[in-house]
Amino acid sequence: MIGRHSITTVSRGARAAQYLPRESCDGQMRWPRPRKQPAGKSSKNAMATYAIGDVQGCFEELQALLGAIGFDRGKDRLWFVGDLVNRGPASLATLRFVRDLGEAALTTLGNHDLHLLALAHGFVKARGDDTLGDVLAAPDRDSLLDWLRRRPMLHVEANYVLVHAGLLPQWDIVTAKALAGEVEAELRGPRHRELLAQLYGSRPDRWSDSLRGIERLRVIVNAMTRLRFCTPEGVMEFSTKGETVKAPPGYLPWFEVSGRKSADRTVVCGHWSALGLHTAPNLLALDSGCVWGGKLSAIRLEDRRLYQVPCASSALVESSAAQALPTPQR
Repeated sequence: MIGRHSITTVSRGARAAQYLPRESCDGQMRWPRPRKQPAGKSSKNAMATYAIGDVQGCFEELQALLGAIGFDRGKDRLWFVGDLVNRGPASLATLRFVRDLGEAALTTLGNHDLHLLALAHGFVKARGDDTLGDVLAAPDRDSLLDWLRRRPMLHVEANYVLVHAGLLPQWDIVTAKALAGEVEAELRGPRHRELLAQLYGSRPDRWSDSLRGIERLRVIVNAMTRLRFCTPEGVMEFSTKGETVKAPPGYLPWFEVSGRKSADRTVVCGHWSALGLHTAPNLLALDSGCVWGGKLSAIRLEDRRLYQVPCASSALVESSAAQALPTPQR
């Protein structure tokens, strides 16, 4: 585990509004003037990078979190682990906000983001716990979806690797980057509809260099957006979604596999809300279950300072009541 690091927490609500951009009379979004930096924040002359866990449409919490860290869009950068949308109450606002940050924000694709793309094209049916209607009905939906499908599957910078779920143990970073590029090329190209139409499925459940076509792309996507448990040989298991102690016989959390070839870098990821915030010298797992009543978390990469804001406790309850949802499945 990482040693002691300071933690900053703030309440939601009124504080969040202080950091929201506002629409001016000319239709442009204007940001409020930066507030005095919080105690303990590094000099604003230095750029800081904040990695942020699964937002999943929890827009108000995101704004409160940015207030807690004193985010300066002119100098700081945000790394989102993916799953910007779904199950929370404000997917549309979240998508618009992150897109409009431009180069100040980087997000990898998560399984819920890909689900939105497949749903918008009619290749899958809406699930009972989806909260994507605001995006699908938005007048700018096409531009938002076009922006979303052009996000990377994986980002490598310095000693860090940003990916939504995880990496198979036999993939080193060079290999993983190349494989992510294969999926990105298809999603950004003229055949993206064909990929989205055939993306769903849990087979094949393991990597092989001999894989070709949609099976090859599906394994890459499943590993990078859905992986939790696998065998030392890299066989993936997608049914178990609980804590690490609930691993099926013969399976391990992907990051605990001995000899994992990506262990020489720090992987920044999310996806696993039951795991919760989990940090190690070469791992920053940041899904602290905001949409499930937990917290939204950010870690400043330069010194690993942790910032958290609590969930709006009514967000999931109100969404569930409005849609008569079944028991949520994470």
